[in-house]
Amino acid sequence: MPFGEMYWTPAQQLAHMTVNGASLRTGDLFASGTISGPQKDQRGSLIELSWGGREPLSLADGSTRTFLEDGDVVTISATAPGTAGGHISLGEVTGAVGPAR
Repeated sequence: MPFGEMYWTPAQQLAHMTVNGASLRTGDLFASGTISGPQKDQRGSLIELSWGGREPLSLADGSTRTFLEDGDVVTISATAPGTAGGHISLGEVTGAVGPAR
């Protein structure tokens, strides 16, 4: 689902946070969280993509996943619209799934 279809705008989200006591300073980031829609191609998280583990996902290497497994490496990256049609990179973070202790 496109963010433009969200119920609240980013400005309204910010107002809601601060009127309820959240303190924000210059440079703080806030986000909407996972955005999902009603259509199958609008699912926004792994648990939704695999429909709670009932619909395995096919990966590029031919394997399938319903949930993350030990040894999986996940990288999340993001960009935001910039000026004059450009974009701003928000960087990336990578983590590996390890066995439970």
